[in-house]
Amino acid sequence: MRGVERVEQPSSIGQRSLRRLRRRPSGEPPPLPREIGRTGRLLLMLVAIGAGLTVAAALIGTRATAIDQIDSSLVRAFARIRVGAVTDVMQLLDGLASRWPLRGLRWATLLALVLFRRWRHLAVFVGSLLTVEYVTYATSLAVGRSRPFGVEIATDWVGFSFPSRPIASLAVTLAGMAYALVPAGRPRFKAKAAAAIVVGTVALARSYLGVDHLSDQVLGVLIGVTVPIVAFRWFAPNDVFPVTFRRGKTAHLDVSGRRGQAIVRAVRDQLGVDVAEVRPIGLAGSGGSTPLRLTLVDETGGLRRYAFAKLYAKNHVRADRWYKLGRQILYGALEDETPFQTVRRFVEYEDYTLRLMADAGLPTPHPFGVVEITPEREYMIVMEFFPGAVELGDAEVDEDVIDQGLGLIRRLWETGLAHRDIKPANLMLEDRRLRLIDVFFVQVRPSPWRQAVDLANMMLVLGLRSDPETVYRVASRHFTPEEIAEAFAATRGVASPTQLRVMIRRDGRNLLEEFRRLAPAHDPIPIQRWSVRRVARTLAVVIVGLLLLGLVASNWAVFA
Repeated sequence: MRGVERVEQPSSIGQRSLRRLRRRPSGEPPPLPREIGRTGRLLLMLVAIGAGLTVAAALIGTRATAIDQIDSSLVRAFARIRVGAVTDVMQLLDGLASRWPLRGLRWATLLALVLFRRWRHLAVFVGSLLTVEYVTYATSLAVGRSRPFGVEIATDWVGFSFPSRPIASLAVTLAGMAYALVPAGRPRFKAKAAAAIVVGTVALARSYLGVDHLSDQVLGVLIGVTVPIVAFRWFAPNDVFPVTFRRGKTAHLDVSGRRGQAIVRAVRDQLGVDVAEVRPIGLAGSGGSTPLRLTLVDETGGLRRYAFAKLYAKNHVRADRWYKLGRQILYGALEDETPFQTVRRFVEYEDYTLRLMADAGLPTPHPFGVVEITPEREYMIVMEFFPGAVELGDAEVDEDVIDQGLGLIRRLWETGLAHRDIKPANLMLEDRRLRLIDVFFVQVRPSPWRQAVDLANMMLVLGLRSDPETVYRVASRHFTPEEIAEAFAATRGVASPTQLRVMIRRDGRNLLEEFRRLAPAHDPIPIQRWSVRRVARTLAVVIVGLLLLGLVASNWAVFA
């Protein structure tokens, strides 16, 4: 086939016969274990103790117990040392846990998270607020503990005292802000220390004013701190969802620190080669994974070669689900919109498509294997790296390169495949040879519409670096005029990748219309596809959205 040559692929990234691959024994943690940390475990243990005491208080009451005697003596001790001026100050401090300060802090946090599009942190923050408010309210009703007896309560209060709902509300707000808004490390440590000082000061003020018992405040702090800490560490771990105020794609994971060390160890154990450096590469053109360049060395430390890797995490699976759900609602289905359920399926499918295309002789990277970083949460696929290759959008394109690109599409057609993501970032030139990368979206036995869109997108990419007349003339060697006309009749808007659409707008030429003018006339092929499933999913999303809106509205006091 003219324009596409069969590429001889390397067989391995390392001399595996020289090193026995290491099998991780049962019970040994994975390279990057998932954990909530010692602090999270300690807090959960303390909450469990607090829950046991709460159940006991609900069953046998709180009066005439050792805890009640200690609480009462402390409240009376504070009441005996009250001074007018100090009381005024304590009332001001108590106001920090009242409605308006909490309202301002919570809404400011929500606004910041929305502005920086950190939806995961937003969901965990709101969930923590709702959980703490519900748990403290339900617990206070179950126990029904009265406010301190025998002293004058020198501030406003409402409801039962155990646990202290104002303290819990302040604690969850400040702890949630520290984890949602402050980068991990020293800044977050300082933020948590400041939050502890504020909560402790307000707790002291409420004890002085005689509105809370000490045990009320202790349980309120435990609930208010434990829920956000455990929630953020479990559902928004910093390794996967770092707090940053830089504009960028959340799909790109930080590969320094523990994750970088885990990658090096996992590649050595599972693929049998040593990695000297893990470096992100090509982030601008990738939105569904973290692309990496691995520097491989031999046992003596000498440079061997490079390998390309794509790191996938569970957030990529969730993003894929939402992306495909949105496309199904908006357009019906643009081919193969069934979401993946696990990260393992992500990498298994891409490894399969890489091997399938290699068997077909297509100029794609040769797969070297799949690496497990965290079971069911993070995996990495390693493949051939094209040294010295240049993205087609930055390369000089002549007629030979155009012929290779269009011949590649013809080979895909003949082998019953569609790439589904033809764009400049996925086409590389290495020594004037065209390479096709990122085969994650490849579809086997695609519809004629999908094949036609691949052809149009390839011609548009080539037209950006050349002119439509030359591209059309070369395309006529591989495709009939009717096939080319069908391709541009089927391609519009979302049928082309985002990067390609942006580059066409920047180019200034109306490439789509120029190609349509060169090709025979063809009626537009619609991309909207209506089905019972599309209507049902649209209604389900609307209903769920209304229910969530109602939930927030019914819990307006949580934010107010």
